[in-house]
Amino acid sequence: MDTNWEAAREAFRAGEILAYPTEAVYGLGCDPRNQAAVEKLLALKQRPQDKGLIILAADYSQAVAFVDDRAIPQDKRFSVFSHWPGPITLLLPAAANVPEWLRGQYQQIAVRVTAFEPARQLCKALGSAIVSTSANITGQPTLTSAQAIRDQFGDGVAWVMDAPLGGATKPSKIVDPITGTVIRD
Repeated sequence: MDTNWEAAREAFRAGEILAYPTEAVYGLGCDPRNQAAVEKLLALKQRPQDKGLIILAADYSQAVAFVDDRAIPQDKRFSVFSHWPGPITLLLPAAANVPEWLRGQYQQIAVRVTAFEPARQLCKALGSAIVSTSANITGQPTLTSAQAIRDQFGDGVAWVMDAPLGGATKPSKIVDPITGTVIRD
């Protein structure tokens, strides 16, 4: 996979939207610390802010700034960290500084430490966790190719990673590891 990481870094720093393959579908992402970028992403998807967004990371150290790590009970820590890296998104207590425009109406933040190499490489190249949401307009089918991203979003997406999907048949499972509740299977 020949990828222009410098172009990805420039788009990320400029508050632009990036598209990349995940295990099952293409994802759209941006800098989770940049409110204007997140609002641009939500507008592009026509997605309500109150639903919240997923943080995707190459490892937990990239995501921990968004998590109130001390609020994860000691007896649940193995359950939390044994899921990663992998295709499971966990609802964890949000750090006090995580804004509503990122976590939505919730006091938790959705976090996934991915094992899917193209997405891991992107996070590593950016040196940051990224927002991750399915590449589609809300309520419409998810997109599964770089060309479909370009066709649907045009200049709304500044950088597209053209690489194969991971072969999964559905988006990541979402679990609250503290209560054991499965939000999306």
